[in-house]
Amino acid sequence: MISKTMQNKILKRLKKTEIEHGVKILYAIESGSRAWGFESQNSDYDVRFIYAHTMEWYLDINLEDKRDVIEYDIVDEIDISGWDIRKALKLYWKSNPAFVEWLKSPIIYIDDGKFAKKSRLLLDSIYSIEKGIYHYRSMAKANYRGYLKQKQVRLKKYFYVLRPLLAIKWLETRRETAPIEFERLRALVQKNKALNDEISKLLTMKKAAREMDVGPANKIVNQFIENELHRLEAYSEKPIDQKIPFDSLNQIFKESLIDNTYPA
Repeated sequence: MISKTMQNKILKRLKKTEIEHGVKILYAIESGSRAWGFESQNSDYDVRFIYAHTMEWYLDINLEDKRDVIEYDIVDEIDISGWDIRKALKLYWKSNPAFVEWLKSPIIYIDDGKFAKKSRLLLDSIYSIEKGIYHYRSMAKANYRGYLKQKQVRLKKYFYVLRPLLAIKWLETRRETAPIEFERLRALVQKNKALNDEISKLLTMKKAAREMDVGPANKIVNQFIENELHRLEAYSEKPIDQKIPFDSLNQIFKESLIDNTYPA
């Protein structure tokens, strides 16, 4: 949960962003470990948002040269960054995993009631299950090989491997976008008592630790990870881009520009 004090601080920062850049924030959420449900004592607040400029901003001939990202340095453990709506929707068309996970976040700071709702309605037609599996497999493999093969490991990295592997299981079995909350994904392996017990221990240690804390490697969890990565070697080729019309995304883009009031 995000405290009311921190929510207010984040909302003030987002409002300041609107005024400073002359944009309208359509949707803002918490990403990262706090949204996933395994934050440490000193985890950052990873605030991500989608914004729109006024319609005139998009009519210049040098549109492609304009900056389509807003980023700030981390202050008071708040990490804020956002994408312009046009960039976000183009990436959505390619099944961008970050944008899809933003749509699924359980912690929402700002929602205009239109942009995210309309975007979610297109998930089944736009999102590629195969691309999702490829993405999560690459994430799990990189984090496992990079961080979890020593005797002492960074605790948080276990969840940067387990979460994508369980997301793959969700994609394979349910053929729909996976939730981002770790506990919902973990239900897929609830019958494996030994594994679940070890995951519970790791969660307890992780939440009591600080971001960079280390602990001993866990043999049972490592074996599960290695088995899954070996099984997933079948997904060796990067999926081909889907050829989906932009029509519905163009509609969301145009309606978002027309419907919103911008800060003076």
